[in-house]
Amino acid sequence: MKKMKKLKRILSIALIGSVLLSATACSNGTKQATTSNTKTNENKVIELTFWHAMGGKGGEAINKMVKDFNQSHPNIKVTAQYQGTYDDALNKLKTSEQSKAGPDIMQVYDIGTKFMIDSKWVTPVQKFIDEDKFDTSKLEPNLLKYYTVDNKLYSMPFNSSTPILYYNKNAFKEAGIDPNKPPKNFSEIEEYGKKLLKKDASGKVTQYGYSMAIYGWFFEQFMAKQGALYANNGNGRDKEATAVAFNNDAGLNIINWWKKLVDEGIAGNFGRKTDDTKNAFIAGRTAMIIESTASLKSILDGVGNKFEVGTAYLPALNDNKDGGVVIGGASLWILNNKSDEYQKAAWEFIKFMVSPKEQVFWNENTGYFPVTKEAYDLPEMKMHLEKYPQFETAIEQLHSTPINRAVCVK
Repeated sequence: MKKMKKLKRILSIALIGSVLLSATACSNGTKQATTSNTKTNENKVIELTFWHAMGGKGGEAINKMVKDFNQSHPNIKVTAQYQGTYDDALNKLKTSEQSKAGPDIMQVYDIGTKFMIDSKWVTPVQKFIDEDKFDTSKLEPNLLKYYTVDNKLYSMPFNSSTPILYYNKNAFKEAGIDPNKPPKNFSEIEEYGKKLLKKDASGKVTQYGYSMAIYGWFFEQFMAKQGALYANNGNGRDKEATAVAFNNDAGLNIINWWKKLVDEGIAGNFGRKTDDTKNAFIAGRTAMIIESTASLKSILDGVGNKFEVGTAYLPALNDNKDGGVVIGGASLWILNNKSDEYQKAAWEFIKFMVSPKEQVFWNENTGYFPVTKEAYDLPEMKMHLEKYPQFETAIEQLHSTPINRAVCVK
């Protein structure tokens, strides 16, 4: 009996030990699983898709900026995808949003602003600005005004540009024109153009005085320069625009002046593609052109040492002091097709893209001027402007443009 009781005690102790060991093992297993899950959450990578319309140098610059962002933000991974032209990209967005398969961040050109707001596919960046207490005073006020509707900043200015006059300083000298006194208005364009016109022995034009692509944006710019509206209801700022407002003397003056230069052989007509006019300038076939500031880098690279490139403000039609240039380029939008977590990650990416250092890099590699004023405080930017003073023209023109309805088209 004693042996039997002793055996039972031994078995009981063994059984209790086994249960405790099993319980401990389960407990440890649970802790390990919890720890593992916590670690997984901490290491979660939010993957974002960024659609853009930048090819060539611009596309290369964006890829570098995205790579730098991903390296500095290990919990967010952005994949940049080139979607063709601005029109191509917007059309693809329209198709993709029908099935909610669009990107998280979208680059849309300035004239797509109204469509994007009306689409209801976006979350205004104003939401994140307010939550983050982001200081917008460091951004260019003209740019903010353009993309602000009903007191909300809907998208973040990113690649902003304006049109400027490019001219061949060497050609100016040969024609007896002071290369440091570019034309300021239409009359001087015509006067200078006649002197710059060159023909060979057979009478064929070898160098036009002036050229401009057949591009609606340039017409819009010359309207704004006169302080004239492009559409009614304050360019759509007071309420929905219902009709154009350029079918008046302001619009006719532009067309008549342009036609006169072409008819007299002073202006060369290289068609609708802006690249064709730009390439004619690079090749020395025309001495002056109107082109976006975004083309400055490619023009300087293309010209090389062939001649010295000068830049000047967009010429004026009249003496209107309220006129200015219209913001061009594009901005960054946050799509609302995913949760707040993804949208906040998209906001982090946008903040990075408009940071001073990145905007200096962007300016150096494209010609788009910085959207943040703090970029000009960086030594890299100061050195860049010293080396390429042509970039200052766009910056000064932006800062001298008054904020008004004529230059803020909704």
